[in-house]
Amino acid sequence: MKPDIQRELIPRATTLHLIDALNAVRGKLSGAFEQWELLDDTGHVPSSPSYTALLQHVTDAQALARDVVQLTADFARTASSTNRAGSAVLAHLASAVTLSSQAVPHFAETAQTALSLPRSHSEHDRYFRDKRMVIEHATARSCLRRASESLGDAVQELTDHLDFHRFFLTPSHRQSPVPPPKPGGRHR
Repeated sequence: MKPDIQRELIPRATTLHLIDALNAVRGKLSGAFEQWELLDDTGHVPSSPSYTALLQHVTDAQALARDVVQLTADFARTASSTNRAGSAVLAHLASAVTLSSQAVPHFAETAQTALSLPRSHSEHDRYFRDKRMVIEHATARSCLRRASESLGDAVQELTDHLDFHRFFLTPSHRQSPVPPPKPGGRHR
């Protein structure tokens, strides 16, 4: 294999490990996006939303963002992050970092607004605060969904890169044909 082509390849084991790690975090982001609800079964903001539950969304979103940042930082430290495939993966990871980090303040704003609801006396104020909560929470969930999609794009880049590996395997790494069976019988 030519040295310049070899520099372009992210080692197979590293690629597989990174795909597994990205898929794990991607699953957590998707799960959060799908499960963290603000609205009740009727599609309305509950009359007294749980500040504790909304604050837990903030805490969990922050932990997810930290996981995305850590994965990105770990990959950025590798020599593979500077080649063509690595740069493409790093761009998707950077988007995921930004988006997952942006979810946190939107969830925090939702929780803060929920805490201020009982002090509101006017129906008009309550209406606008409910709408504000819906918008903030939906924006936060959208950030998580888009961060998950960015991780999915990074996984696709790595999967495509694995396909690229097959074209540059050295003969010793290629599967050799099964050797012919040895003649049977007794040897004299």
